[in-house]
Amino acid sequence: MSYDSILVPTDGSEHATRATEHALSLASTFGADVHALGVVDIARLAGPFDAGGIDQGFIDRFREEAENDIKHVENQWSQPDRYHGEVREGPPSAEILNYVAEEDIDLVAMGTHGRTGIERFVLGSVTEHVLRASPVPVLATRAVEDEPPTLPYRKVMVPTDGSECADGAVDHALSIADATGATVHVVYVVDTNVYAVAPGVETPSDYIEHLEVDGEAVVEDVAEQARTADVEVETAVVEGRPSAGITSYADENDVDVVVMGTHGRSGLERFLLGSTTERVIRGSDLPVIAVPQPDVDE
Repeated sequence: MSYDSILVPTDGSEHATRATEHALSLASTFGADVHALGVVDIARLAGPFDAGGIDQGFIDRFREEAENDIKHVENQWSQPDRYHGEVREGPPSAEILNYVAEEDIDLVAMGTHGRTGIERFVLGSVTEHVLRASPVPVLATRAVEDEPPTLPYRKVMVPTDGSECADGAVDHALSIADATGATVHVVYVVDTNVYAVAPGVETPSDYIEHLEVDGEAVVEDVAEQARTADVEVETAVVEGRPSAGITSYADENDVDVVVMGTHGRSGLERFLLGSTTERVIRGSDLPVIAVPQPDVDE
């Protein structure tokens, strides 16, 4: 697995700038082309008025600002022959997804928040739409007050529940680790609350042990894949709410990026990885690469 083309939708916000840093690092590592996309949302600019009644000069001003945003991405990229920039008009999430399909994009890197008001589209809500509908992985990140991100990555975390979608995330995590020389941390979370017989009643210890054994088998399977690929690996089985268990492990082990599937096994067998992924993205300062279910048609 490799990334040959990486898309950075940008609105010039600090969060989009942070996503650009991750995108350019990965592009340099994989030798990928970088695509920068600015979108002028005419309908949002119009507000309650008819979009057709907006003065063209008004639209041109926002197009110029969008051009400046994508130019900023180009200025940070050291390989101009592998750069593509474009400004489009329309609904941002739709234009981003259209661009992904038209340009055969392999990875999208976006901020989880953006500038608000009529100056820009609200990147946060756009990111959520793209995450749910993208046929390719989406790296979602935010700008925080802490130190700049560790690039290239040194520690890549992949939570797994043994589902097909989680296996797809494993493939991406191993490829990134192999290309960057990072260690892969494979984590399985036993959500004991799911198995409680009644509110406030703890799950029987022997059943927890059964779940932990199951988890050990899942992480060991991934560890064996890592060893075969000559990637350094560490494994862990932890207890707790999945999203909290993932973010806690990432914080305690100084993880640089989390790679996880957007869907998972549901019902009593496993926690629902999809909703967990959204919670991790919303609650963590770490970048999260959300990998869609194989052959997703949404």
